[in-house]
Amino acid sequence: MDHPHQAAKIFQTGVPLEQAGAVMVLVHGRGATAYDILSLAEEFERDDFTYIAPQAAGNTWYPFSFMNPINQNEPHLSSALSLISDILSNLGSRGFPPEKVILTGFSQGACLVTEYAARNATRYGGIVGLSGGLIGPDGTPRDYQGNFSGTPIFLGCSDVDFHIPKERVQETTRVLGEMGAVVTERLYAGMGHTVNRDEIEFVQKMSAELISGR
Repeated sequence: MDHPHQAAKIFQTGVPLEQAGAVMVLVHGRGATAYDILSLAEEFERDDFTYIAPQAAGNTWYPFSFMNPINQNEPHLSSALSLISDILSNLGSRGFPPEKVILTGFSQGACLVTEYAARNATRYGGIVGLSGGLIGPDGTPRDYQGNFSGTPIFLGCSDVDFHIPKERVQETTRVLGEMGAVVTERLYAGMGHTVNRDEIEFVQKMSAELISGR
């Protein structure tokens, strides 16, 4: 298989890994950059996290809508998913297993993060999908294996997002919840395709609870 994202650059901010209590992996949206999404780290205001963000080849993780048939987005989609797997494997070898990692994505990145988590369910520190949902057309079989064992998951989106139908967010909530996650879903009336203060505060709380071991 081709790996369009094999040589992806990985950017880092926050405290050095040796000083971190936990790690957040941030996955940017279509047309954006790792640098863009790392600016969220400043909003989270944590002095005990390392923030890691990969950069997609050509600034996009896969070419078409996340609602298109999955094979239309290959090999880019599989390459992007394997990149996340590689990042988590590397973190695990450095003392940060999945339960000390929060996976966060915005837009296309949120689709990637939720799909990755569903295909690789285990206990994570947290999953955050900002304006995104599971990948594939309506009616895609969601016969994922594995269990989240109480992983906190946050899904936030506008109720009228041009890119993300609210029904897909609701389906994502249901599927991940049935797999043992504790899902908080918030649909914001009339919001644009953006991240709001309420979402940032929820992620701050999730981060604090992960550090405190709650």
